[in-house]
Amino acid sequence: MIVEDDPNIADLVDLYLRNDGCNVFQATNGKRALEIFGLKNPDLIILDIGLPGELDGLEICRSIRERGDTPIIMLTARNDEIDRVVGFELGADDYVTKPFSPRELVGRVRAILRRAQAPRETSVEVIDIENIRIDSKRCEVTLNDEVVPLTSQEWSLLVYFVENRGQALSRRQLLNGAWEVDWIGDERTVDVHVRQLRKKLGASLHLDTVRGIGYRLD
Repeated sequence: MIVEDDPNIADLVDLYLRNDGCNVFQATNGKRALEIFGLKNPDLIILDIGLPGELDGLEICRSIRERGDTPIIMLTARNDEIDRVVGFELGADDYVTKPFSPRELVGRVRAILRRAQAPRETSVEVIDIENIRIDSKRCEVTLNDEVVPLTSQEWSLLVYFVENRGQALSRRQLLNGAWEVDWIGDERTVDVHVRQLRKKLGASLHLDTVRGIGYRLD
């Protein structure tokens, strides 16, 4: 589902996605987006933040996250880090700023759908880090025996850290390894996802910042 009030952008994205084999639904406002979401249960949502009316993209993202884990790509002209942070904190999987390449967007859609339909697994089925358990067979993370909901991108990033635990990884390595699509946007998106993992899993994760390089899972 594309939620975008600019018909030129919506139709362009629609065309590229249909050419890639997708069935596409469009909504131009928040109310209609929630109606279509309830009726069609889409596999992925491309969601503009700056929607007209009472329900903007952030409100729609919050509402959809309360109902399930459908992947969401935020699409917006805003480029402030605070917007990315808020979007990811509400559960967005990815963030694309306008102007953008439709081919790149389709690539990101493909990558996110692959992760959502067949989440990345580690070579070890169950990994315990203090009071955190990462179960790759169930694609589930628990903290103190309570399930912690992760977006597909957060899960992919966590698994990549686990696969390379003990190694200092640059943002570019993390993007190439966990995003599974050539990234031409801001590498700081890694920082936002790391912040979310730390927030959700706490100090037990031992996810450290390596000054001048990136991050390391100890």
